[in-house]
Amino acid sequence: MIKVLITDKLAKEGIDLLESMKDVEVVVKTGISEDELAQIIGEHDGLIIRSATKVTAKVLANPGKFKAVARAGVGIDNVDVKEATRKGILVMNTPGGNTLSAAEHTMALMLAMSRHVVPACDSLKSGAWDRKKYEGSQLNNKVLGVIGLGRIGMAVAKMAAAGFNMKVLGYDPLAVPPEADKIGVEITDKLERIFKESDYITVHVPKNEQTLNMISTEQIKMMKPTVRLINCARGGIINEDAAYTALAEKRIAGAALDVFLKEPPENTRFKEFDNCLVTPHLGASTEEAQIEVAVEAAQILVDALRGGPIRNALNAPSTAGAVPPLVSKYAELARRIGVLLSTIAPGHIKQVQVEYRGAIAEMPLQAVTLNFAIGLLQKHFDMPLNMVNTPVLAKERGISIDETKNPTPKDVASSFSAKVVTDTITRTVTGSVFGERLLRIIEIDGFSAEMTPQGAVVVIFNEDRPGVIGHVGTLLGKHKINICTMGVGQKLDQQKAVLVVSLDKTPDEETIEDLRKLDFVNEIFSCKLD
Repeated sequence: MIKVLITDKLAKEGIDLLESMKDVEVVVKTGISEDELAQIIGEHDGLIIRSATKVTAKVLANPGKFKAVARAGVGIDNVDVKEATRKGILVMNTPGGNTLSAAEHTMALMLAMSRHVVPACDSLKSGAWDRKKYEGSQLNNKVLGVIGLGRIGMAVAKMAAAGFNMKVLGYDPLAVPPEADKIGVEITDKLERIFKESDYITVHVPKNEQTLNMISTEQIKMMKPTVRLINCARGGIINEDAAYTALAEKRIAGAALDVFLKEPPENTRFKEFDNCLVTPHLGASTEEAQIEVAVEAAQILVDALRGGPIRNALNAPSTAGAVPPLVSKYAELARRIGVLLSTIAPGHIKQVQVEYRGAIAEMPLQAVTLNFAIGLLQKHFDMPLNMVNTPVLAKERGISIDETKNPTPKDVASSFSAKVVTDTITRTVTGSVFGERLLRIIEIDGFSAEMTPQGAVVVIFNEDRPGVIGHVGTLLGKHKINICTMGVGQKLDQQKAVLVVSLDKTPDEETIEDLRKLDFVNEIFSCKLD
């Protein structure tokens, strides 16, 4: 028998599905402590959770026969995925189940703000009859700015365009889904257009270093005073302090927040404003969505435990040992090159090419290409990417990777090269593995520049002139940052150069800004490669 433990409230339909399976024993224990879960987890083959249960390293310390956990929902912040992977425990989620629910909640908040539904309701219940005070505005023909065109963002765009005749202006930091044009989304590669032209702005991006405080005081200053902001994605993408100040100073017409940096919020300051709606993270809280994710979580967990197909896995097994050691090294190199290109090639991805040259070209390379894709795309998604889900998510965004193999070496015995074409720039990075163990970047955009792709890395495209290395080294020293490795490449005919350095710690914004102010710097990028 397959023994499945459920520790959070799950829709009855999911439990019924499990109980209908003759080879499954269902155990429901909600509200248990971390200590109790740690004691009993090893007695079960699988676990189904929502957001309340914390699957920590302590819980996983003695896994016994425990093999897999399924999250009925998208976020897996409550699962120690790294520790689960180390223990060989599969982690899965149900990313599609709440798409329509979250999109509909976004539309509900837009409509409620536009027609002053909540304050008008409260007013009437208190005995008033004030129709003039609560005169609203229509969605028809208004401009909706959608930031993030993944599943939920596209669903919102489709509802707004087809159902309410809104003009949809879309922006996505990764790529443009192929169907965007079909549903009437006008794509822009400039966030400033979203801020300046929209009557409503809704965010549907993951929370990361690039999107935290994506909308703050500076961005709000660009907006119309009639704009309304909606956040049903992740707390902090719209800065809460900036939204509060904008409402207090009447710089925006309204805001609706379903998510917060800390949940539940520590204060209730937004209750001061009739034109601000707040809901307790209800995006996925519909009966239908909860049924769908419960049933899906039950099915994918049992399928995996039975040895069948693995779906929505968030931690694919390591490639180490499954492929030749050199291929494993190139897979790691490719992932780091992907991270680097995701940083130095901003804009919507239009084309991706990878090339293998030399001896590596004659080996099995699927793991290498997939690891490159993981590095390239990871920052654009909340969930961890792996060899299972990356191809699916890339396809959804219309991203494909053209792969070529040439056994004739160039410059070195073997190399991996990747080119990314966006709507703003084309970048190419080439790397190699020396002695079957040392990872190296050997070329960036035609500049020969060897360095170790490890830790914190800064890439500077600059004017080629004397003193560049000295100035950069001195400034980094001033900020107490050591240079670990350095690569310098020149194009003498163009008087251009590139300087690539790996550092002992990640430079802060002040350091990067000081470097940017150096008069020979054209472009500067910073990222962390491991």
